[in-house]
Amino acid sequence: MTTGAAALAVGLALAVGATAPGQAAAAPAGPTCGGDSASALRAAAEAATAPLAGETPAPAATGTATDKISYSLPGQLPIGLWSSSGVTLRTPVAKGGTVRLDVDSKGFSTDSLTVQRYDTATHRWVDLDTKPGGGSRPTHGVFTFPVTATTAGPRQPHTVALRLQDLDRPGTVTVAASVSDGRGHTYRAPARTATTTRPQVVLTGWQRGATLQRGGTGREVTVTVKNTTDRAYPALAASYFAVGIGTGHALAPKDMTLRQYRTGRGWETVPLVATGCDPGMSAGLRPESGAKTLTPGATATYRLRIAVNRGAPRDVKSADAGVSVGTTQTSFFSQELPFTIR
Repeated sequence: MTTGAAALAVGLALAVGATAPGQAAAAPAGPTCGGDSASALRAAAEAATAPLAGETPAPAATGTATDKISYSLPGQLPIGLWSSSGVTLRTPVAKGGTVRLDVDSKGFSTDSLTVQRYDTATHRWVDLDTKPGGGSRPTHGVFTFPVTATTAGPRQPHTVALRLQDLDRPGTVTVAASVSDGRGHTYRAPARTATTTRPQVVLTGWQRGATLQRGGTGREVTVTVKNTTDRAYPALAASYFAVGIGTGHALAPKDMTLRQYRTGRGWETVPLVATGCDPGMSAGLRPESGAKTLTPGATATYRLRIAVNRGAPRDVKSADAGVSVGTTQTSFFSQELPFTIR
């Protein structure tokens, strides 16, 4: 991988996730460097386990009175969104009991699946213990967590709130739940299968081998996102990233102009921000309509015009660039848009 391509990969990964939940994408901050990286990782870990605003998970009991254990799973798991799940116990479980989820995937690795349970004592989400799958892209994983439910029974079911998120690609996932009651008995629930899916993204207008003239009007590209899932994306985020490295210089934000078309406003300049650690720049994008939430069946359009300014360094002959679309936490689509500079 070239230096530019490596920086591009970093930029696309960092570009999405620069906004607060519920907000439209803004110009992303650059990656943290040196001592700031540890605090950034701690902050990310806190955000990953904190409940959503106003969220108090209390799953309804599922199954029948004769089921020792029941497991619930929605039919779709949209990529980049947390999907609610849950376990219901109707048999006493002594201290030392364990709930186990055997997960099989098709189309993506189980290593990309995150499963958490809600801890009612700390009011935070907790990652389940995992057993690594075999191979570089395992399709079977085991997730477990301890449970004590000494009073659980047909008339007093014990529920545990769970949530899942796929960070990779579309496919299917099958989950088989079981519980060891701490007294030598193991009970199993029927397996449940869900489809991991994501919005449809279409990119038009950018040609392979595109050339941008210094001081020219630039080229246009349009990104269309249609929510083909059954869930709303409350904080859709899209970003543009570019990096160009020459023999002695690199492209800086002042060397490029990024414009975006907005309904009722026309073409607006979007500030490009240096990424800090790497010789690149990025910008958060807003949907043409300005809508912050992408409901099922709705479409968001991003129409961009990209230009290289006349004063761009002469030794920079090309640039790696791209767009990324996803949530504030992860990307579900990215596309490289490289160009030559003349």
